[in-house]
Amino acid sequence: MVAGEGQEEERISVEIPPEAHGERIDRVLASLLPELSRERIKRLIAEGRVRAGGIPVDAPRRPARAGERVELLVPRDPPLALVPEVRPLSVLYEDAYLAVVEKPRGVPVHPSPGHETGTLAHALLARFPELSRAGGDLRPGIVHRLDKDTTGLLVVAKSDAVHHRLARLFAARSVFRGYVAVVHGRPVPPRGTIVAPIGRDPRERKRMAVVAGGREAITHYRTLVACPSVSLVVLRLETGRTHQIRVHMRHVGHPVVGDPVYGYRRERPGAPLLLHAFGLRFVHPVTGEPVRAYAPPPEDFRAAFFRLCSPEEGTTARAPEDSLAPPAPPVQEVWLRVEKRLRRLVFGEGEGDSDSLRPGRAGD
Repeated sequence: MVAGEGQEEERISVEIPPEAHGERIDRVLASLLPELSRERIKRLIAEGRVRAGGIPVDAPRRPARAGERVELLVPRDPPLALVPEVRPLSVLYEDAYLAVVEKPRGVPVHPSPGHETGTLAHALLARFPELSRAGGDLRPGIVHRLDKDTTGLLVVAKSDAVHHRLARLFAARSVFRGYVAVVHGRPVPPRGTIVAPIGRDPRERKRMAVVAGGREAITHYRTLVACPSVSLVVLRLETGRTHQIRVHMRHVGHPVVGDPVYGYRRERPGAPLLLHAFGLRFVHPVTGEPVRAYAPPPEDFRAAFFRLCSPEEGTTARAPEDSLAPPAPPVQEVWLRVEKRLRRLVFGEGEGDSDSLRPGRAGD
């Protein structure tokens, strides 16, 4: 692959591999060039910016031919500039070195094509202008990320030195990252560890999947509440791959409710993704003191759980450790017990510390 020297557009050249012979050329190019979506490639073809053997490609459905060289002229996107935006920002912890903030639903963590404004990064820069730039100018202070529709906690660094120290903590798997999700069905066994490598889905390059040769990915889970059609599970990440929880739960047959990418097609249109990062716990990289932060799931998460796991739906919701105790308590009472359990996982009060999410491995 080579790129041209022009300032206005980038020239990209690829060779069609033998195994792609006869497939639609737009599909082949999308798999070879994951940075370009299939829709973007279709637009480039319509604009006459894609040539095969020096001849313009006339249609996205044109069959690719093994060994032919295809050139694409891709207009360069204008450079993004991050301008601080004063927006509501929930800060759960802050000192001179770092902060822990809560990301709301529907807000991207940092700018990207199609999301040039209104991101968490814009709000962070307005609140903390001194943030680290170790991750790049468009990702001020950002050490780790959450998906746009995932809610919950993130830690941000105020200097490059702290950024690098936090990154080392994450790499060493020394940060407790707790999530809670509503998933379809009832996981069997009810607690376990999913060990399955994650990489690009070979059939759809914009998605991730469990694939041979992917990067190591480990997710610990435990069922807290079981209802007839859904379960409330608590999860802990040992690694941090893109879409890890969503891919792993789909892999074991229990996708997250409301997931438009990895979920079931019968999902309600506009239903929220029921995945929330409720807890962070780590040793402060400068002071050595423990840092703990907890954020309960947002109201739309709770409302969806009540609807899916209510007596009106014919459920028999069970609180943690109460699966054999009839009659089933009201779902609101169950939820109070769930929140107590989540807080224990963060603050380590008696049972329910992080070791309770380190079971024997299952679900490879």
